[in-house]
Amino acid sequence: MRNYIKYIILFLFTIFLFWFFGRNLDWQQVIESLQQAKAVYIISAVLIICLGYLLRAKRWQVLLEPITKTSLKELFATTTVGFTAVFFIGRAGEIVRPMWLPMRDKRVRPSAALVTLGVERIFDFAAIICFFSVNLIWFNVPSGREVEFAYVKWIGNLMLIGVICGFIALYVYHRIAPRVIDRAEVFTDKKFIPRKVKRIIMSILKQLAKSLDILRDWREIVIVTFWTLTLWLAIALPTWLVLLAFDLPLSFSDALFVMGYAAFGSVVPTPGGAAGAFHAATGLGLVFLNVAQEQAAAVSIVMHLVYFAPAVIFGLYYFLRGDISVSGLKNLLLSEPLEETKTKVESTELRTES
Repeated sequence: MRNYIKYIILFLFTIFLFWFFGRNLDWQQVIESLQQAKAVYIISAVLIICLGYLLRAKRWQVLLEPITKTSLKELFATTTVGFTAVFFIGRAGEIVRPMWLPMRDKRVRPSAALVTLGVERIFDFAAIICFFSVNLIWFNVPSGREVEFAYVKWIGNLMLIGVICGFIALYVYHRIAPRVIDRAEVFTDKKFIPRKVKRIIMSILKQLAKSLDILRDWREIVIVTFWTLTLWLAIALPTWLVLLAFDLPLSFSDALFVMGYAAFGSVVPTPGGAAGAFHAATGLGLVFLNVAQEQAAAVSIVMHLVYFAPAVIFGLYYFLRGDISVSGLKNLLLSEPLEETKTKVESTELRTES
């Protein structure tokens, strides 16, 4: 019941964001802008985004490689199904990917998928901040936006420093994780701390330590970094193509700037792939570049579709043609609790290392 209430609240919040996004727009002009968009650019953007989902699956395969062999085909199918779930139910749909893959590929256990997705999120978050912040070095400030840009650049530099400090902290934590976990075990073993809270804290600490095992191998860090940068370039280029579809005189640097706004907007856990929040954030970035509000709204609508439509099409295809049921998902969760699967993954890694 609580999950239903949360979903209803998020749905209502989505409606509010859409109202906020379009309350002052001339929708006739928005429609006219949509009609004038050049299809060749949009189609090209969609095709590159499809490649982006394949690159995301390939990176996942690299992350899983130290644990188990996997099928790129199944990883691609799971990735698109997972993003389809995110589109329909919001960020809560993230759990679909680590649960779906083990039913498609029996070699992969849920905990292995979950741990590697944690690493994936760390690299994605760092990549988008680096793209956004470093791009500000040579970014051409629009006329009349100098004061606002000073604040944007300050925030961008602060986020970049945060990423650097964050990776240092993660590296240090990974080195001393056993001691931290032992002390946390003692500290949380108090009568006034509920067992559920203790389990959550210990699970987070152990999962984080497990996900950071990649830091042991510099070669793997380089490979994952390469695929991450390639992936985000495959997202940046379609962003630029969408801008070109509307005949906007904007550069690739401007596209990186807009992509940063869009990415931060997509973090909001509303249904519809951060619907409303994505459009508002993207529109805000475009207005900063002196794009008219109505045209900015049209661009944000198309950009949202370009980002998510391919995943939804592929995801629904794989979901409908698959032999996986909701009951099968429940049975998997019941038959192999998280802690048990973590133990199995660890033993698999020990056998591999030996």
